[in-house]
Amino acid sequence: DHGYIFDIKHDFSPNMITCLVRMAGQTVGIVANQPDVLAGSIDVDAADKAARFIRFCDSFNIPLITFVDVPGFLPGVEQEHRGIIRHGAKMLFAYSEATVPKVTVIVRKAYGGSFLAMCSRDLGADVVLALPKAEIAVMGPEGAVNIIFRKEKEETRIERIKEYKNKFANPYYAASRKHIDAIIEPDQIRPHLIRALHMLRGKNVRRLERKHGNIPV
Repeated sequence: DHGYIFDIKHDFSPNMITCLVRMAGQTVGIVANQPDVLAGSIDVDAADKAARFIRFCDSFNIPLITFVDVPGFLPGVEQEHRGIIRHGAKMLFAYSEATVPKVTVIVRKAYGGSFLAMCSRDLGADVVLALPKAEIAVMGPEGAVNIIFRKEKEETRIERIKEYKNKFANPYYAASRKHIDAIIEPDQIRPHLIRALHMLRGKNVRRLERKHGNIPV
C-alpha cells in the first residue's frame, strides 16, 4: 500500500529480496528473485536468507507472496563446496512447513528445481499466477536444445529453440498441466493478490501430530 516496503537484510545476498509490505491493510511477506544480481539465481546465502524469512513469517502468521524470476541454482565449485544442495533444501523445507497462505507469481523465468524452491504448486502454493511472457520449464530452451540436439546444425538448433519455447517454455502449457491457476497481465497483479489473500484468510491446515519438523542443517 502507498509504495511502502520494509526491506529485510537488504545488503545481504541481494539476489534474493525479502521484505514486508501491506496489501489492502494486511501485512504480507514478500520473497522475490532479483535478476539484476547473479541473474536472480539462488546461491547458498540467498537460500539461507529466504528460508529464515519464510520461517519468520510462518511463526507470526504472516501470508507469503513469492515473485519468481529464477534461471536456476548458482553453479560452480565454490557453491558445491559450501553445500548448495543442503542449503537449498532449507528453502524447500521452510516453504513446505509453512501453513500460512502462500501465493506465487511467475514474472519471467521459472526453471527446474529452482522454481520448485520458489514455492511452486508442488511445494504447497495455494494460488499460482503467471504473466503472459513467463517461461516455465525444466530448463531454458537454449540449454535443453544444446543437450538434446548438440550434433545438429546451427540452423536446426535455432528452429528447435523456437519450437521448445512455443511448445513447452510458456505459461499456457503449464496451465494445461494444472501447474498454474491463471495467466494475468501485469496491471492485474495487485487485484488478484488481494483477492487471493482475502480468499485464503481462513486457511486452516491440519497435520499429523508431531513435535516439530527436521530441518536440513
